Amino acid sequence: MPRQDILIAIDGPAGSGKSTTARLLARALGVPHLNTGALYRAVTWALLKRGIWPGEPERISEALDALRLELRPASEGFRVWVDGQDVTDALYQPEVAAHASEVSALPAVRAWLLDRQRALGEAGGLVVEGRDIGTVVFPDADLKVFLVADLRERARRRWQELHSQGVEISPEQVEAELRKRDERDAMRPIAPLRPAADARILDTTTLSVEEQVARILQWAREIRRIRYGIAETSEAK
Repeated sequence: MPRQDILIAIDGPAGSGKSTTARLLARALGVPHLNTGALYRAVTWALLKRGIWPGEPERISEALDALRLELRPASEGFRVWVDGQDVTDALYQPEVAAHASEVSALPAVRAWLLDRQRALGEAGGLVVEGRDIGTVVFPDADLKVFLVADLRERARRRWQELHSQGVEISPEQVEAELRKRDERDAMRPIAPLRPAADARILDTTTLSVEEQVARILQWAREIRRIRYGIAETSEAK
C-alpha cells in the first residue's frame, strides 16, 4: 500500500530528548506518535507477570507465541494492551524499567515485534521513536533523525524526570546507569544503536525542547510538502 503521509523515525540514546520531542512533533503535524520502547516494556511486563526472566530463552519463545499485544489509538498516540488488559500506566514501574533493556536485546523479542511495528507505519502519518527505527524497522522512512546529547546533560534530564516521579536516586547513579545502557545498546549483536547512513544528526545538549521540535518540524514540513503535497496551515503550539 502506498504511503499516504510522512513517516518520521527518531532514534537516539536515553535522555537525548526523543520522547518529548517526538510527541510534540507529532502533535504539530497532526499525526500519531509511537514510542516503540513501550512495546518492549509491554513484553517485559508480560514476561515478569509470568515469572519469566531474560535468561530463559525457551520459556520466552513459548510466552511470545501466546502473547496478545495490541496498540489502541489514544488522543496523541496509543494505549498498550496485553492479553486484554490496558498496561500503559504499568510500563514505567521500577521492576519493568530495570529489565526492559535486557529484554529488548533478545533476538526473539526484536523479531517478534518487528512486523508489528512495521504494520503500524505502512500508511505513514506517524512519528516513531526508538533505537533502531531508521536502521532496521523503517529504513525507508521519509525523515530519519538521530538525537545526541552529552552524557552528563542526559543524566541530568533523566534524574529530573525520575525525581519528579518521586523516585529516590542520585544523579551519579543515573549517569552510571545511562553509561551502561549506552554500552549495551551500542554493542548488542542485533540492531545496535547507531544512526542510519542518511539520518540527520541533531545535538540537543544546548537546545530547548521547543528548539528541537522547531528544527525537525522545518525538515518534516518541507518533505511533507514535496512528497505528499501537504501544505501546513498552522504552526506548532
